[in-house]
Amino acid sequence: MNAAVVRESGEPQARGTDPAERPLVVGVDGSEPSLRAVDWAADEAALRGVPLRVVYASLWERYEGTALAGEHRPSEEVRADDIVGVAARRARKRHPDLDVSTAVLAEEPEYALVREGREAAALVLGTRGRSGFVEMLLGSVSLAVAAYADCPVIVLRGGHDTHVADATARRVVVGVGESGKDSAAMRFAVAEARLRGVPLEAVRAWRCPAHESVDHPLLAGEPARLHEEQAVATLDEALKGAPADLDLGRRTVEGPARHVLLAASEGAGLLVVGARRRPGRLGLQLGRVAHGVLHHAACPVAVVPEAE
Repeated sequence: MNAAVVRESGEPQARGTDPAERPLVVGVDGSEPSLRAVDWAADEAALRGVPLRVVYASLWERYEGTALAGEHRPSEEVRADDIVGVAARRARKRHPDLDVSTAVLAEEPEYALVREGREAAALVLGTRGRSGFVEMLLGSVSLAVAAYADCPVIVLRGGHDTHVADATARRVVVGVGESGKDSAAMRFAVAEARLRGVPLEAVRAWRCPAHESVDHPLLAGEPARLHEEQAVATLDEALKGAPADLDLGRRTVEGPARHVLLAASEGAGLLVVGARRRPGRLGLQLGRVAHGVLHHAACPVAVVPEAE
């Protein structure tokens, strides 16, 4: 189902062309976290040299009805225009030369944003937060978009510093999966590190299964060392194509991948993880590691879709 486009502003932007020329899309809802996401997205778009598209989506027509429009626009539509207007002005004030457009869509936000992502360089989302435990949890819209989008989704944790410009001295961290093969997540992380001029830290977590004791005949009493060596080999394979001029660090760490990456996110400017997309599979397509870091990371998280 196509969304009803209630209002668009700005010059037409590159849609469905070279990925390097596609706009960066930021979802807004009027909350303070979404405005911080606008700041981050404006910085990111300026770094990439691409347009910024500000999107608000809501199903207010279901509740207020199109018949109420007449001479008086529905109150929610007026509010939506105000929200994208404030966000666009904020982005232009931050980067006066940035090409900014806006869209107000009459549809569920998660569906609208996933569709926007089909023609976007990346999606940027904030997450609402309250005091205590609730602040640690990710909003349902951000979680759904990260699980289904066809492009990278960057989710900004509510209470953290979320300005790209303030993260130029902070490393980018990327989690390396089991295959060690060239991955979209690694390519994205390399590009982000080079854009910022910061080091890239590649992290591979490994574990020695409890059943592999020192008496295991195939491991000759050294299961931990062999698992660590395998992790090193996987990391080396994943980094084969890294540019020679990149400031690159690599670490293998024993422990659950989620815990290892959460620890690595401390002091980082961006944490990058991959998420497998399995055609025909129902449910959230994130995986336990991506799901965990989205909820608890100490920095913005980029979830990059990986084809099966």
